[in-house]
Amino acid sequence: MIWGTVIVLKGKQMSAEIAQQAIAAAERLADGVDALHFDEPTTHVYNPLRYAWTGHRSYLEQHARSCKRVIFMGMNPGPFGMAQTGVPFGEIRSVREWVGVETTILSPDYEHPKRPIEGFSCQRSEVSGRRLWGLFADKYPVAADFFEQHFVANYCPLVFMEASGKNRTPDKLPVAELADLYAVCDQHLRDLVDLLQPEWVIGVGAFAEARAKEALRGYNLKVGRILHPSPASPAANRGWAEQAEQQLVAMGVW
Repeated sequence: MIWGTVIVLKGKQMSAEIAQQAIAAAERLADGVDALHFDEPTTHVYNPLRYAWTGHRSYLEQHARSCKRVIFMGMNPGPFGMAQTGVPFGEIRSVREWVGVETTILSPDYEHPKRPIEGFSCQRSEVSGRRLWGLFADKYPVAADFFEQHFVANYCPLVFMEASGKNRTPDKLPVAELADLYAVCDQHLRDLVDLLQPEWVIGVGAFAEARAKEALRGYNLKVGRILHPSPASPAANRGWAEQAEQQLVAMGVW
């Protein structure tokens, strides 16, 4: 009985330590991207690791507690996903009911009038997140079973907007701005990989795959890609979940 108790306590400590290191890495990432400057046509930059930190921290505390076999990595937050919840691909219903995160979300310091942050009260659904988390929930009805070997992250934590409210993805930024942004985000990805020790990093879309290959050059792991679930992709609108699962099976991930 005594030995069993010691082992359980040691396991809990190890889990808590990994989560705390993931939290510290996210804090370094937040500091790093906050130090960057972006010129027009970017007029507003949201950093969910600040105003939605409670959501992101809860996600890490619950689900970054152990080494993983697979890290799925997206590009950056969607306006109705992680921008609202602090959770990667954070479609509200999926995050609340399956991922198990629901917290009070604050507002950015400089909020775009056309892109308000309403947190878990937001009535819009992030299609990409609904599709991604929906696939995982279908395969793993209990979220803990999924997170035992899998984790979901974003390469860049920032949301970029133009004066009109139009979303700008990181790949549309000027080259001069990208170099500094990539340096910070590459380092965080390496920190996350060093901590979680995955066998696979799966880019959700071509951009994420390319950044993973570049940032993790020399690492002893495998990098792959699945189709991005964005409704802007005609291919993704033709049975995205089935295509993504087939890709994962073909690579040997599932």
